[in-house]
Amino acid sequence: MKNKTKKPKFLRKDTFKKSRIGKRRKNKQKWRRARGRDNKIREKRKSHKKKPSIGYGAPKNQLKTKLIYSAKEFNQIKKDEIIIVGKVGKKRKIEIAKKAVEKNIKLSNLNTKKFLEKIKKEQEKKLEKKEQEKKKSKEQEKKLEKKEQEKKKTKAEEKTKDKEEENKIIKENKEKEIK
Repeated sequence: MKNKTKKPKFLRKDTFKKSRIGKRRKNKQKWRRARGRDNKIREKRKSHKKKPSIGYGAPKNQLKTKLIYSAKEFNQIKKDEIIIVGKVGKKRKIEIAKKAVEKNIKLSNLNTKKFLEKIKKEQEKKLEKKEQEKKKSKEQEKKLEKKEQEKKKTKAEEKTKDKEEENKIIKENKEKEIK
């Protein structure tokens, strides 16, 4: 790092003079790259304002990151590692989240409690839908059975009517023959 003590406030040149670039106006005090021919900030001269460059950034996190692709990999984790769930499907992600809750481990890119609650709700909705579909299918089957029974009744009635008519016709024919 260039400056271990305090990171300087990077401002444009003459922000203390002009109100349009920051005098008594904090929201206008922003960095713009110095481009002038004789600009002292661009030339990085001593006793002038600092120019932002690599090295002024905050110190990096000393913890190591580890990608996890399955629940079995939890056995290899050390205490000084940050855990990141890799690109996995929903099924494995659920397994990893459950294992993390059991071992009381925090995952950096997954809120385990929220995720598991969301999965529970989705599963409940699926169960409700299946139950409703079963009810609908049972109702439809009952309706079909009723219709079939009604058709059978109507067919039976028609047959009886046909037989009665035939019998009447036969009787009439016999009566005519007798006369």
